[in-house]
Amino acid sequence: MNLTDSFLLQLCQLGFVLLLSPLIAGVLNRMKEFVQGKVGPSIFQPYRDLRKLFQKERLVPEGAGWVYKAAPYIYFAGPLIVTMLIPVLTSFPLFMAFAGDMMAGGFILGLGTYFLLVGAMAGASPYGGIGSTRARFVSMAVEPVLILVLFAVSFATHATIPYIVNKSLWALGWSPIHLLLIVAFFAILLAETGRIPVDNPSSHHEFSMIDHNRVYDYSGPDLALIEWGGWMKFVVLGVILMNVITTPYGLAAKFSVLPVAWAVISLLVKFFLLDGLIVWVESSFAKLRLLRIAEFMAGAALLAVIVDVLTIVGL
Repeated sequence: MNLTDSFLLQLCQLGFVLLLSPLIAGVLNRMKEFVQGKVGPSIFQPYRDLRKLFQKERLVPEGAGWVYKAAPYIYFAGPLIVTMLIPVLTSFPLFMAFAGDMMAGGFILGLGTYFLLVGAMAGASPYGGIGSTRARFVSMAVEPVLILVLFAVSFATHATIPYIVNKSLWALGWSPIHLLLIVAFFAILLAETGRIPVDNPSSHHEFSMIDHNRVYDYSGPDLALIEWGGWMKFVVLGVILMNVITTPYGLAAKFSVLPVAWAVISLLVKFFLLDGLIVWVESSFAKLRLLRIAEFMAGAALLAVIVDVLTIVGL
């Protein structure tokens, strides 16, 4: 494949994450409302929210430095950069695919989260400080587990490049190693995206929220970028879970309209199934107390250690 075709496919991948992430978030919200016996908003409501926020005025607290102003843009750009490193629509590597491995992708997403934390504290709001403190505690519990799980993935597949990892894991079949990695990364996805049992995205109580407390000072286009970036982060982590760790089924094997269209449809179906699984989790379990989150993530860390042991024994 020539560089032009690879570049065009990379644009398709970026377009999927950028343009369809609000739709995936809207479907998730609608599913959750339906399970709770409510009508719920339209699946296109996130697009309307973005349009409304982009039309509003941008307000910046007095004394807020450059970190506060730059944080939404860095948080928004992180998932787009990681998109170029992972197999969103194609089973073969594209332009920039070898610029970083899974560990680099984790660091890039973590960089956006870090700037958002610092930006929340720079706003000098008490709620931003509370949210940042809680988010730092969650990050202290999640980030080491994420690194441990990525090490377990690389240990089991002898690779760290996503395009190689997905083929190696799929070759293992539905082995204990494969299943444990899926469960461990699903726990990380729930924690990184602020879902139950780590955080309640539907809560509006200031003293119980984690993620939403960090963005209380942001408004207008800045808040739109943060919301959009959060949806894209969910999509990127979901792609890693479904296309890299679970199965590469549905990815386009060549540059043609039909295979790429089929890849888009397959990935949307996968995300709707993932949305259904998350709705089941959020409808069946309660939000954990802050100090219990570390215990929840310790379970995912234990699964990663078991994967390492099973890899050594050869199961």
